[in-house]
Amino acid sequence: VQMMQNVHLAPETDEDDLYSGYNDYNPTYDTEELENDTAFQQAVRTSHGRRPPITAKIPSTAVTRPVATGYGSKTSLASSMGRPVTGAIQDGVTRPMTAVRAAGFTKAALRGSAFDPLGQSRGPAPPLEAKSEDSPEEKIRQLEKKVNELVEESCIANSCGDLKLALEKAKDAGRKERVLVRQREQVTTPENINLDLTYSVLFNLASQYSANEMYAEALNTYQVIVKNKMFSNAGRLKVNMGNIYLKQRNYSKAIKFYRMALDQIPSVHKEMRIKIMQNIGVTFIKTGQYSDAINSFEHIMSMAPNLKAGFNLILSYFAVGDRDKMKKAFQKLIAVPLEIDEDDKYISPSDDPHTNLVIEAIKNDHLRQMERERKAMAEKYIMTAAKLIAPVIETSFAVGYDWCVEVVKASQYVELANDLEINKAITYLRQKDFNQAVETLKMFEKKDSRVKSAAATNLSFLYYLENEFSQASSYADLAVNSDRYNPSALTNKGNTVFANGDYEKAAEFYKEALRNDSSCTEALYNIGLTYKKLNRLDEALDCFLKLHAILRNSAQVLYQIANVYELMEDPNQAIEWLMQLISVVPTDSRALSKLGELYDSEGDKSQAFQYYYESYRYFPSNIEVIEWLGAYYIDTQFCEKAIQYFERASLIQPTQVKWQLMVASCFRRSGNYQKALDTYKDIHRKFPENVECLRFLVRLCTDIGLKEVQEYATKLKRLEKMKEIREQRIKSGRDSSGGSRSRREGSAGSDSGQNCSASSKGERLSAKLRALPGTNEPYESSSNKEIDASYVDPLGPQIERPKTAAKKRIDEDDFADEELGDDLLPE
Repeated sequence: VQMMQNVHLAPETDEDDLYSGYNDYNPTYDTEELENDTAFQQAVRTSHGRRPPITAKIPSTAVTRPVATGYGSKTSLASSMGRPVTGAIQDGVTRPMTAVRAAGFTKAALRGSAFDPLGQSRGPAPPLEAKSEDSPEEKIRQLEKKVNELVEESCIANSCGDLKLALEKAKDAGRKERVLVRQREQVTTPENINLDLTYSVLFNLASQYSANEMYAEALNTYQVIVKNKMFSNAGRLKVNMGNIYLKQRNYSKAIKFYRMALDQIPSVHKEMRIKIMQNIGVTFIKTGQYSDAINSFEHIMSMAPNLKAGFNLILSYFAVGDRDKMKKAFQKLIAVPLEIDEDDKYISPSDDPHTNLVIEAIKNDHLRQMERERKAMAEKYIMTAAKLIAPVIETSFAVGYDWCVEVVKASQYVELANDLEINKAITYLRQKDFNQAVETLKMFEKKDSRVKSAAATNLSFLYYLENEFSQASSYADLAVNSDRYNPSALTNKGNTVFANGDYEKAAEFYKEALRNDSSCTEALYNIGLTYKKLNRLDEALDCFLKLHAILRNSAQVLYQIANVYELMEDPNQAIEWLMQLISVVPTDSRALSKLGELYDSEGDKSQAFQYYYESYRYFPSNIEVIEWLGAYYIDTQFCEKAIQYFERASLIQPTQVKWQLMVASCFRRSGNYQKALDTYKDIHRKFPENVECLRFLVRLCTDIGLKEVQEYATKLKRLEKMKEIREQRIKSGRDSSGGSRSRREGSAGSDSGQNCSASSKGERLSAKLRALPGTNEPYESSSNKEIDASYVDPLGPQIERPKTAAKKRIDEDDFADEELGDDLLPE
């Protein structure tokens, strides 16, 4: 009541007063009581409190109750100014908000509370309530996230090499993306569909189809992208379609799609257009349309020259045989800038530790590796192009090589000139012109150490092949002194020592070669041979088994392992390794005959016969095999079948009477006496002084009752008398010299029940086809034994010759497939 005494109420005479009720108090804005207001606290804790502010644009949503703005009073007061509530509706008329409340100026400030305009004293705000996951927008957002994850997983799987998993992920992404599109169409307008996501899903799917060689599906997927006009820049994907057609060897369609892509790519994208033109040129080369390919590559070399295009241009000119254009194209290839820094920046200019650390860090970083790869690729293209065109651009290959060397010397690839010169020597070798090869290589004796070592290595190799071991040794020393770490030089030096019989020292050189290059298979093979010579069979076996792990299915290595096991008296292991050998070289007659010999020594005659027969089938001129087969048939009482083998032997060695006597003996044993008599008569005409033939002629003529018996008997007596005189002379000569040597006397056996045999073990035939026993020795004996068929090292003495190492290039990593061969193959 006391407060109201000083208040003067405005007269309410005019009901239309715009400012009436301005100071009326509304309890809603009683801030002191808000903490106890349950409805307000509930609104603060829920999303109801985050609703957008109510505007007064629509009368139905405006605040309809009067709002008091005065302070210091809670009663309904009328302002003396009569101002209405801002934004309140007075008789349905809305007004704009005009009152501005001062920041921080509140009723509470009058009561001594701290200044807190941001309301920090109330503590942290309550956490926001999570959106409901059931809303369509949230579902679409989660599905879109899942599709992106699947595309990423597909790309990662592809980069890891798991192409099947990559395709599965790509298909899954495609299925989920189609579901996503349908859901978006139901919720929003079609304009809001995420085209970028659709494009990436389809493009990834097509790429994975192509990687899995499912070309039809890949092409269909690319067609879906290309035909959709909503995808911008989709035309360039026709390059990918052209690549697929190229893999399918559909060259006409490949060129068509490359040209379509070229039309749709603007001229500002020069690099992309150059790459497409390069693909077009390569496709023309594959179809044999070299003139069209030349047009493409010439355009590239005029616009943006690169190594691949230059090399392909040389190939095209080589195919059409245009010498002058080949020269010009080679000069263009040499002039292509490498765009890499010089090596000087990797050399420390001072002793500054910080600079040295930086240089050490970049010496082998990814950029440096890329520079080395680019330089190696450039050298490979230039060397290959030079070797290709040198024999055809001039009258002779030597002149052509000289022209290429001059061009290279005047370019940034000066160091390649020496390699080209060495290739020139190798070409001479291929043409069997050893003198010119040696002349060319001798030019390098005064060059720097790397080149000198390479040339000396090849010279040592050449002289070793020609058995000039002193020259080979001197050049091997030169090569080793020029480059102590050259494994080829060390191997050749070991070979010269090996040839002189110093096996221990040779092994040291081979070991040093292996220390410098553990992949030097020639040195490892030669160590095995050395240990075999030194009779250290266990170590030799270790070497060859290591070599077998490196060179799978190498016939030489397999043979050596089998041979070592045979020397170690382990025939079962030897047979096992020889079986592996004939699986690699099934037509090697010597390996087959060796298997036959091993089975024969084990007592397995049937298996021995099988392999001897196979050996005879592939090489019917091996005397040892023929002899064994003939003896086998005689032993099994099939003399008729033995005849063909002894006839074959008599054709191979027509001067050896032994084989013809064996043929006659087989006829006689099989009961064909007339054929036997004719054969003996034929032998007598060829070898009239053969005693054995005359003895059987006398016997056969007597049995059959022919008149010629007296004539043959007279000749036989005369020959026997001459033989006795000759033997007495030999005996007297031996007695006078103090030595005596007995000769085996032959005696004719009976007609029936005897097996014919070859000479004794001391007179076996070796792999070198030694001369057989003389005509006066018996061809059959009274003892019941078979022919002793022997076999020496199947690959002959050459297999024990160490491998030689020829160094054709200074950089052994390039063109390794054109290294000089060695002489270790069986003769």
